[in-house]
Amino acid sequence: MRQRIVAGAAVFLFAHALLATPPIDRVAMQAQVRAEFLYSWKAYEKYAWGHDELRPLSKQPRDWYGESLLMTPVDSLDTLLLMGLNDEADKAKTLIVEKLNFDKDISVKVFEITIRELGGLLSAYEMTGDPRLLHLADDLGTRLLPAFNTPTGMPYMYVNLRTGKTSGARSNPAEVGTLILEFGTLSKLTNKPVYMEKAKRALVELYKRRSKIDLVGEEIDVETGAWVSKASHVGGGIDSYYEYVLKCSRLFGDKECESMWQTSIRAVNKHLADEAPSGLWYGEVDMNSGKRTNPEFGALHAFLPAVLVLGGDTKRARRLEESCFRMWTLSGIESEVLNYRTMTIKSPGYQLRPEIIESAYYLHHATHDARYLMMGKTYFDAIVAHCRTDAGYTTLKSVVTMEKGDLMPSYFLAETLKYLYLLFAPDSALDLDKVGFNTEAHPLRR
Repeated sequence: MRQRIVAGAAVFLFAHALLATPPIDRVAMQAQVRAEFLYSWKAYEKYAWGHDELRPLSKQPRDWYGESLLMTPVDSLDTLLLMGLNDEADKAKTLIVEKLNFDKDISVKVFEITIRELGGLLSAYEMTGDPRLLHLADDLGTRLLPAFNTPTGMPYMYVNLRTGKTSGARSNPAEVGTLILEFGTLSKLTNKPVYMEKAKRALVELYKRRSKIDLVGEEIDVETGAWVSKASHVGGGIDSYYEYVLKCSRLFGDKECESMWQTSIRAVNKHLADEAPSGLWYGEVDMNSGKRTNPEFGALHAFLPAVLVLGGDTKRARRLEESCFRMWTLSGIESEVLNYRTMTIKSPGYQLRPEIIESAYYLHHATHDARYLMMGKTYFDAIVAHCRTDAGYTTLKSVVTMEKGDLMPSYFLAETLKYLYLLFAPDSALDLDKVGFNTEAHPLRR
C-alpha cells in the first residue's frame, strides 16, 4: 500500500511540475532563433563570404569541389527572406546573380546539388520573382540531365557540370528518388516537360523494384537495376525517398505517387515499426523477408514523424516523436545513431541536423500542442549550449564528450534554424496548404 501511495505521490508531483512549467513565450523564442541565425550568417559573411561553407573553429572557408558554388548563400536565401532579413537577403541575392556560375569542370553529387542549389534557387525565385534566379536554376537543371542517361532511367550519383560525364552506378533510394519536387517545379516554371519526365521515371523505376513485401533496400545498381544491399530502414540512404513519394502526390496532385505512398507506408509500418521498452521506433529489416536485422535509429530517421503527420497519421507521429525526444535527452543532444533496444550510442557525432525539429514543427502545426514548443526550446537551448562558437555554430564530434567539430553545414541555416523559427512563429507565417518543403526545407508552391 505504501509503495502505491509513494508512486501516486510521484505521479502527482510530476504532473504538478508540468503544470507549473511556464508557457513558452513564442515571440521571445522566435526573436532568439532569428538572432542566432543572424549571428551565424554574419560569421559566414566575415570568414567565408563567396565560399560554400564556414569552418567556425578555424575561421576558414570550405568549398565542396575546390571551387565555390555559393552553397550557403543559395541554401540560406529563402530563410533570410522568411525572417525578414532584407538587407542580408539583397546582398546574398546580388552575390548569387553576379557570381554563381555552373560552367565548371567538376563532378558534383546530383542529389545534394538538387536539394540545396536547385531547390534553393527555385524557392528564392518564387519568393522574389527575380528571373535571373530561374535562369540559373534552368541552366543547372540542364547540366544535371545527363545523370539520367542510364539503362534503367535511375540517375548516376555524379555528373560533371561542364562535360556531362557521369559516374557512380551504385546509388540508393534517397539519391534516386529525391529529385522530383525540384525537377517537377522546374518543369512547371520553365514549361519544359523533360525535367519532370526524367525525375518521375527515376522514382517509378525505383518503386517497381520494391520487394514482394513492398520494401526497398539500401543500395541499388542504376545500370542493372539489381539491389546491392537488401537492408531496409528509414534512415540515411532511404529516408527522403518515402518523403518525396508523399510530397509528389501533394505538390503536384499526382495520383500515381499517392498510390505508391499508400503501398509504401503500409509496408513500412508493418515491417519496420518496432515496439521496444523505450517506445515506438523504426528499425532495420531484410527487404525480402522482413526479418529484423538491426535495432538502430538516429538523427536522420527523425524526419519520419513529420512525414507521418503529412500523411494523416498524427497518432503514430506523436509516439515516434516522443521516442526521438528520448534519444535527444539521453545525452542532452541527439547522437547520429542509437541502439534503441539497449539505449546505447552507436555513432556519437551530432551534425546540427534539422529532422527532429522539423517533426516538432509539423506536429505543432497539426495539433497546436504546446509540448512541441517545449521540445523545440529544449532542442534550441542544447544547440546554443553545445554548438555555439565565437564564429557561428559547429557540429560535434561526440555528444558524450561534447567535443566540437569544425563545420557549419549550409543546411543548419537552410533547415535547422528555419524550422525552429517557424515552430515559434505565428501559424500564419507560412501556409502549408499552399507550399510544400523539399527535403532541404525550401518551400515550393503547390
